[in-house]
Amino acid sequence: MRLNALIVEDEYLAREELTYLVEKHSTINIVAAFDDGLDAFKFLQSNKVDIVFLDINVPSIDGMLLARNIAQFSHKPQIVFTTAYKEYAVDAFELEAVDYLLKPLNEQRIIGLLAKLQARAQEKKPPQIATNTRSQSINLMLNNHIHVTAIHDICCAIAHEKVTHVYTAEGCFVAPMTISELMLRLPVSDFFRCHRSYCININNVKEIIPWVNSTYMIKMDHVDQQIPVSRSNLKAFRSLMQL
Repeated sequence: MRLNALIVEDEYLAREELTYLVEKHSTINIVAAFDDGLDAFKFLQSNKVDIVFLDINVPSIDGMLLARNIAQFSHKPQIVFTTAYKEYAVDAFELEAVDYLLKPLNEQRIIGLLAKLQARAQEKKPPQIATNTRSQSINLMLNNHIHVTAIHDICCAIAHEKVTHVYTAEGCFVAPMTISELMLRLPVSDFFRCHRSYCININNVKEIIPWVNSTYMIKMDHVDQQIPVSRSNLKAFRSLMQL
């Protein structure tokens, strides 16, 4: 399956560089390139593409507004932001962008992204029942990069003020939402909120340690710290883990 892409970038040299890198390192077809957000929006209203490489600072309609409009399309192309501005990374996450590339573009980062885009296209299957969470993913952040993470790869999550730290085998990432908001995205069959500040993937529980006041501490795969079980969640935890 050959993917079609659109580039929206008002700097000529940046537009040419991105086109060159995409064509050099992938089979993705650049069908059009625009230096104006409104022109790109008009094109997308009558032409379907799979990917939009989108600069944020473009004339007429800025990249964020254009991305929000694209999100309303019935056919939603994958968005890759290319920008010199770090501060929009959280907004990009909320728009479920595939990646957030900072200028000047790094060729190795581009190569990795292109491989990911093509791999995702190969993995696409007919729609499945929503309860099949093995195919679901969530966008997590690390160093202003967006990481598309399979939900079943999450080991646990820990509340940290207005964001949530999410642990996987690859390390600790950030979800820019409260732990309560995150729980709405996770399947109840696999994830349990054992404490108001902690939730765990029950498939990654490594050890259950009896603790004070008849509660427990939990050791998880890929996580150094132990996770507490609150007294209010103790009965549900014991039933869940057949204790």
